[in-house]
Amino acid sequence: QRLGMATTWQKILLFYQGVLDNGDKRTDSWLLVYSPVPITCIFLCYLLLIWVGPKLMAQRQPVNLKPVLIMYNFAMVCLSAYMFYEFTASSWLANYSILCQPVDYNTSPLAMRMAKVCWWFYFSKVIELSDTLFFILRKKNSQLTFLHVYHHGTMIFNWWAGVKYVAGGQSFLIGLINSLVHVVMYLYYGLAALGPHMQQYLWWKRYLTSLQLLQFFIVTIHTSYNLFTDCDFPDSMNAVVFAYSLSLIVLFRNFYYQSYLTKKSKQT
Repeated sequence: QRLGMATTWQKILLFYQGVLDNGDKRTDSWLLVYSPVPITCIFLCYLLLIWVGPKLMAQRQPVNLKPVLIMYNFAMVCLSAYMFYEFTASSWLANYSILCQPVDYNTSPLAMRMAKVCWWFYFSKVIELSDTLFFILRKKNSQLTFLHVYHHGTMIFNWWAGVKYVAGGQSFLIGLINSLVHVVMYLYYGLAALGPHMQQYLWWKRYLTSLQLLQFFIVTIHTSYNLFTDCDFPDSMNAVVFAYSLSLIVLFRNFYYQSYLTKKSKQT
């Protein structure tokens, strides 16, 4: 039995070593990339925050985060706009194909520019875990939905793998579209954070959710085309993105239905 456990442990160590060694050598030295351990620790802390946070806040007053939220949301608008520009410029200048684009593993300026914006996109997903912290501190526990936690918790792993193995190529379109959507999304949150007097100008929340759904449809179609044609981009990555996009379509469609269609039918 001990021998069996030893060989199982050896297999795990070999697999882990393979995870470390088979990555993109250009991104190995970058923050939170070489090993999955740091990002896994961040994820576990995130889950602990969701579990402990509301309990600690139960007997406390909501924290007034108005100045923090205004700064945070408009900073995220700027970061998202920067990433959208970088994804667009890098792919355009490198003559990227929208339908089939292998990863360029060279250290040329353009290839590195694309890899760097992929890393910024990954790191932005780590920063975005702050959204959850702000909900907890403001006692907005109704916002801690399965969709919210699932989306935030999984994106960090998806993009860890993206930067570790495929920093560029087909994955550029996901980053490009999502960065554009996040410009609009954080602009909405930033305006909402200014105060109740802004509500009259925020009638377009429903269209923001529609835009989020549209991005997942585009990514699903894009990835399914890539998955079923002969393109030099890892099918394993395409399969994960395809399944993930479908799950988000289901969850966001349900959110849209509950938030807008159900409320509308109750009002009539």
